[in-house]
This record gives sequence, structure tokens and C-alpha cells, in this order.
Amino acid sequence: MKTCRNVLTVVLFVFVLYGHLIAQEIRPVSIGQPMPEFSLQTLQGETWTRSEMEGRRVMLIFPRGLAGKDHWCHICNYQYAELVELESDKQIRKKYNLEVAFVLPYDMETVKAWLAAFPEQLNDIEIWKHPPSVEDLDARGKRRMAFARQAFPKSFVYEEGNVPETFPILSDGDRRLSEGLDLFRTEWGGSEIDQNIPAVYLLDELGNVQFKYLS
Repeated sequence: MKTCRNVLTVVLFVFVLYGHLIAQEIRPVSIGQPMPEFSLQTLQGETWTRSEMEGRRVMLIFPRGLAGKDHWCHICNYQYAELVELESDKQIRKKYNLEVAFVLPYDMETVKAWLAAFPEQLNDIEIWKHPPSVEDLDARGKRRMAFARQAFPKSFVYEEGNVPETFPILSDGDRRLSEGLDLFRTEWGGSEIDQNIPAVYLLDELGNVQFKYLS
């Protein structure tokens, strides 16, 4: 009888453990489904947990990150600067009961490098828009200038070492979240580098996905 009880206890423990692991598994989500639970460390030195945001709307942004060897995605950096300006001008987090968080598939040191590169990245965009000698540009250079002027209409200038950390910036170093949501790639768009497919998720106050966009 004692042996049966012991076996039953073990079976029950395994069942509970298995159920817990299944509940914690991160999978791709569709509209109307809950965003899986996760906790990540922020660049600001805090722990950011999805369930602790319940009661607020959440915009989760997954920038591409690296677009090549020692080359960050300029579009993602520009979009970050746009949101910083929007928050400064409109206080969107307070107005819409909203939290905004950026998630990068790198360890903390690489995330710091991503943020530190902003001044140079934004300066690159200004040079594309306003090259020193337009008449010397070849056809490719002129196409890039036209694209930059259309895609990046605003001008942002950040000083080195003074990049605003307006929003939580999360380090997904083990890529559990990025891989679970099927965003992480080692090759994308012809670029062979560790990166995420750029993505945006909007969650309602209960943590359910109400909008999903993958670039």
C-alpha cells in the first residue's frame, strides 16, 4: 500500500511538473491569443515581467538589431527615435495607459552597444539624405538619397553617451522569447547575422494580442 502511494506521489509530481512546463512554453501567437509569460532583464537594471503589465496596454517591439557584421539596422534606430519624440510630445504612455518595451535577442553588453551606436546611426541617415556632393552620386547613391528622404523625413541628433532610455530595453540573451515566437534568425533578407525579424505586438489589458505585425 505504501509503495502504491509512493508511485502515485511520483506520478502526480511528474504530471504537475509537465503541466507547469507546458504552461511556460513560448510559441508563436495569433490575434486574440494571450502573449506567453516571460521575464527579462532591462538595460535599466530591472526585471520586466509580462504578467506584471496586466491592467495596462503593452506595445512589444522587436527591432531587427544587427543587419550585418558590425552593422545595425538604421530603420529600427530611427523608429526608436520617433517613439521617443512621440512620448516626449504626447505622453502616449499616460494618455493610452500604455507601456512600450523593446526586446533584442542579445546579451546585455550587445544591447548596450546597440544603444551606444545611435548617434552614428542617425548621423548616417542625415548623410544619406544630404550627401556633400549630390552631383557626384552614382545611380545607386541617388536611389539611396531618394529613399532616405522619403523614409526618414525627420532629423534626429543624439550626442554620444547621451542616448535617451525612454522605454524599457530588454535583453533576450538566451533567445527563449525570440525563438519561441519564431522571430529569431541567423539569416534574413540576405544578411547572415544573428537578428530578429522586426515585429510589433500590441497587447490589451489582459495580455491578449490585439495587433501583430512582422516586417
